[in-house]
Amino acid sequence: MGRRDARRERAIAVELFNEVWRLLEKPRRSKADADRMVHAAHASRHHWGEVGTPVNVAIGEWQVSHVYAVLRRAEPATYHAKRCLALCREHGIGDFPLAFAYEALARADALAGRRGDLRRHLAAAERAGRRIAEEADREEFFRQLRALMRRR
Repeated sequence: MGRRDARRERAIAVELFNEVWRLLEKPRRSKADADRMVHAAHASRHHWGEVGTPVNVAIGEWQVSHVYAVLRRAEPATYHAKRCLALCREHGIGDFPLAFAYEALARADALAGRRGDLRRHLAAAERAGRRIAEEADREEFFRQLRALMRRR
């Protein structure tokens, strides 16, 4: 792939990633919005797989998991959370991608009613979250983790 093609691929990945966030932030989503969100998350992840770093790919897996969790679909949320964690482990990725991998697993566990796994993944998320280097990232992570804990 040429440099121009790689830049284009990366721009597509970013645009799709941002589109997913726009849809996630909508107060009310139609069925069409939900479908678009799923497809955009998968497409973004695909493009990151073509031109991104392992961190980009792991974050892409996290976003796909998050979309499925928001849509209350535990099985695909679990699958993509596990992929995120596996990528973090395989590539030695820590910091916020690792913390959010555990958060995604906990979110999927909560949906599926897996209480033991939920406790284990919440504890792992908290441990990993304490190691997030950037204060703003750490604060955002714990804000989301607290929100998850309130909903369970």
